[in-house]
Amino acid sequence: MRTIWTVLLVVALGAGAACRRPPAPTPDVVAVATATLPGDPLDRAWQAAPEHVAALLLQDLVEPRLMTPSTAAVRVRALVSGDEIALRLEWADVEADDRPGPGQFPDGCAVQFPQKAAASAPDPQMGQLGQGVDITFWRADWQATVNGRGDTIQELYPNATVDHYPFDARSLERGSDAQRDMATRYAPAVGAGNVRGAWRTSAVEDLVAEGPGTLSPAATTVSRGGGVRTADGWAVVIVRPRPEGLSLQAPATVAFAVWQGGAGEAGARKMRTGWVPLSMREAP
Repeated sequence: MRTIWTVLLVVALGAGAACRRPPAPTPDVVAVATATLPGDPLDRAWQAAPEHVAALLLQDLVEPRLMTPSTAAVRVRALVSGDEIALRLEWADVEADDRPGPGQFPDGCAVQFPQKAAASAPDPQMGQLGQGVDITFWRADWQATVNGRGDTIQELYPNATVDHYPFDARSLERGSDAQRDMATRYAPAVGAGNVRGAWRTSAVEDLVAEGPGTLSPAATTVSRGGGVRTADGWAVVIVRPRPEGLSLQAPATVAFAVWQGGAGEAGARKMRTGWVPLSMREAP
């Protein structure tokens, strides 16, 4: 009799655990409709969305190619609210690469959508002429800046010593026109209007492309997002406009890319997916 009760208890506990189990992985990305979109990758609200495990491929079609695979897969969840979609990307990366410097590359990830809904999607390799794509890109070094890390030599390299910078000379009154002009001379990227050389207020950037080699910044960045380190890698949330055509009645497509800076990945050297089906459903 004791044995029978033990078996019944184990079965009951197993059934209870199954009821609390999160949604099973899905063959496509399923965006669940919700009232609000969480910006925190660790928010429990993400448990309402099923997880899609997207296998990653080498970008070995155009130069510079990546010939040695690194990240095997990226785990994706999606939520939709009104005209926006939020995607949570998580992948394994044992080392956080978030510092700039010679020969150093930051970790990163990106999501990509066709600019226009059509019967056939453009080439997944950043679109094609006349069929552009919208891309939202996140970088770990930008995240570090947004989190409050300074961008000076002393803050990036605490053991470095700087004897003197002309724009710090006592003869130049801090905040004066002469001091600002001198500072710009020593920050040529900022002086030239290079948005990537300016102080970052966002960890993401919107880009557009019509094929490999055509990537350029969007007119404005409307997306937002942020990332955190997990026990074995990164978790990043990207919130952006809902792709054209996606509704409860109609699917869309999405693609993903991941860069491991420690593996020398940058630019076209990346792990990526092809187009992944994206559907939408009401919350259960």
